[in-house]
Amino acid sequence: MIRRLSLSLVLCGLAAAQTPQTKNVIFVMTDGLRWQDVFRGADPTLQGKDSKEFKGETPDARRTALMPFLWNTMAKNGQIYGNRDLGSEAYVTNGFNFSYPGYNETLTGAPDPRVDSNDKIPNRNVTVLEWLNQKPAFKGKVAAFGAWDVISAIANGERGGFQANAGHDPFTMKKMTPELKTINRLKAETKVWEGEAFDSFPFFTAMEYMKATKPRVLFVSLGETDEWAHDGKYDLYLRAAHRVDDYLKILWETVQSTPGYKDHTTLIFSPDHGRGEAPTDWKGHGQKIPDSKYIWMAFLGPDTPALGERKNVPAVTQSQVAATLAAFLGEDYVAAVPGAGKPITETRK
Repeated sequence: MIRRLSLSLVLCGLAAAQTPQTKNVIFVMTDGLRWQDVFRGADPTLQGKDSKEFKGETPDARRTALMPFLWNTMAKNGQIYGNRDLGSEAYVTNGFNFSYPGYNETLTGAPDPRVDSNDKIPNRNVTVLEWLNQKPAFKGKVAAFGAWDVISAIANGERGGFQANAGHDPFTMKKMTPELKTINRLKAETKVWEGEAFDSFPFFTAMEYMKATKPRVLFVSLGETDEWAHDGKYDLYLRAAHRVDDYLKILWETVQSTPGYKDHTTLIFSPDHGRGEAPTDWKGHGQKIPDSKYIWMAFLGPDTPALGERKNVPAVTQSQVAATLAAFLGEDYVAAVPGAGKPITETRK
């Protein structure tokens, strides 16, 4: 009798230990941030002669200076893939290596050859965001925010019945806060790029929305890293990357101080495509720059083993992100979407 009782207690303990703790997922993407800069830090050959930012004697020192939260918290306590120098590859499979195809592949789990432009056309494909919002447990608990105005079309929240706000479009909800009203006004009055807002606007809009409504799935797409790179302004590109890292820190600290989110939230971080090498190709991406298919991805949360920077592991692809996101929430995306990439199993216990 005692042995049976002991065995039951052990089995109950094992079951409890294996029960997923993730109840919410926050997914942040930053457009076109190179794996080279993420893993090697700022490229000294591209920085301005007078630049004193993000310096270091080694790649490790430079990358930590550039993205301290990513390396001191997210990678240390979670996992990061994509350092080709250490035998870890992450790449897109759509063959186009630019934004709309990349976001579509990321959010639907499969490339679509029909998605061959960045035109603001409502996505014909159902994303993992829309798929989750169709489920009773997530209905009304999914939201997407983006700096690039096309993000609202890619997420297709209008068809999916969930909140999707992007670009310079004003954000509205039933109970508008003074902060949201101020953000809307500043967003309307601050336009540098057509169809692309500064990252601070979608980020702080998402933060206000998260505090007010407690979504279970929050998607935030930021874009300054891509815009400044296309403009050939490497120092501003680095500052944008550093600012994104600070936003991740703000998000994570908010999550860890909020009941319902604390210890029950997974954070995912990745880009939509890569870029080329110095001295010129770093500004661009696309089919003419084959190396721009290489990306990276990071995971942090209660169910992710702290394996850190992955080395000498099988390649992972952009098409696996959607199913991985769903799997953190206990949902089988591949069963519903057979063509989608399979979850990255090592990201979960």
